Amino acid sequence: MKYQKVILFLLLILSTSLFINAQANPKIVASNNQAAKFTPAYSEILLRKTERESELEEFLLDYTEEFPKVKEIKFELGLINKEMEKILAVGATESGKLTLALGKLIVRKIELATDVWNLRRQYNDDHPEVKRAKRKVEVFEKAIKEIL
Repeated sequence: MKYQKVILFLLLILSTSLFINAQANPKIVASNNQAAKFTPAYSEILLRKTERESELEEFLLDYTEEFPKVKEIKFELGLINKEMEKILAVGATESGKLTLALGKLIVRKIELATDVWNLRRQYNDDHPEVKRAKRKVEVFEKAIKEIL
C-alpha cells in the first residue's frame, strides 16, 4: 500500500512537470496536437498527397527531375505539406472545424494554385489567364479563412 502511494505521488509530480513544461513551451503543445490528424480535412489532404506521391514515383521511373510534370507534382506536394502543417497547428478545441468540406476546399485551392504556377511559367502576372486563375485561388482562400 505504501509503495502504491509513492508511485502515485511520483506519477503526479511527473505529469505536473510535463504540463508546466508544455505550458512554458507552446511548440511542445503544437507538436503534441495529434487531434487534427484524425479529422476528415486532414484525411482528405493526406489522400491527395498520397495520390500525388504515387504519381511522382511513377514519373520518376521514366523521367528526370527536370521533366515539367515532375516539377509540377513537386510544387504541389510543397503546397500540400504547408497546408498539412496549418491543419496540425489547429488546436484540439478547434478541430471540429476540420471537416471534409474544408479538406475539399483546401485540396481544390492547392490544385488552383498549381494551375497559377503553371500559367506563370508561360505568361507574366498581368496576363488575363493568370489574373483569372489567381482570383479563383483567392475565392477559395477566403472560404477557408471563413471556416478557420
